[in-house]
Amino acid sequence: MELVRISKLMAQRGLCSRREADAYIERGWVRVNGQVVQELGTKALPNAKITLERQAAKRQTDKITIILNKPVGYVSHQADQGYRLAVSLIRADTQYHAGRGRKVFEPGHVRGLAPAGRLDIDSQGLLVLTQDGRIARQLIGDDASLEKEYLVRVSGRLSSNGLALLNHGLMLDGHALRPAKVHWQNEDQLHFTLHEGRKRQIRRMCEQVGLKVVGLKRVRMGQVVLGDLPVGQWRYLRDGERF
Repeated sequence: MELVRISKLMAQRGLCSRREADAYIERGWVRVNGQVVQELGTKALPNAKITLERQAAKRQTDKITIILNKPVGYVSHQADQGYRLAVSLIRADTQYHAGRGRKVFEPGHVRGLAPAGRLDIDSQGLLVLTQDGRIARQLIGDDASLEKEYLVRVSGRLSSNGLALLNHGLMLDGHALRPAKVHWQNEDQLHFTLHEGRKRQIRRMCEQVGLKVVGLKRVRMGQVVLGDLPVGQWRYLRDGERF
């Protein structure tokens, strides 16, 4: 059985990102089969038992994850052409205050926040920003298959087999899309449930069947829902809330 870098094994198991794994190894916070490992690049068998010391576990629980209702006009990733970054909305005055036991915002919570998934400038809705590599991998890793739910307003005339093709049978960039769940929500709005997230996927899918997207809102990622979170406001991922 071929040996594998411990940091890679840790990322594959969802313990943390590879970068975080290297940091934990350097600090002596990782045990492999009960032995502390401190040398970067150390390898182990794929079935090795890997555990984290409590310092690493605490570091992970301290990481921040934020749920934002991104407005149209903000970009989730790199700001160019003068567009505003969604992360700029994470401020004390835009925190959603509903409910009890809310976490108090601190400026340091923005440090290292990165979007886990894209939501283009013309789209609104649920955007996850996180410092936690485990959550990022769960949402956008190579093997991520989490359900994502969208409400999509459209114009145009759907082709005769268009709804069937939206559910399964379309291709983008030379690759077949995974099966989706698509149905009419009302006379001008479709309900999409996807297991992948290619660039502008829904808009391009709709174009192939004669429709133009005039409004797109993401309302769910896994078990986390947008709910009544107002546009332009955000909240922390709640204790016990899982994707």
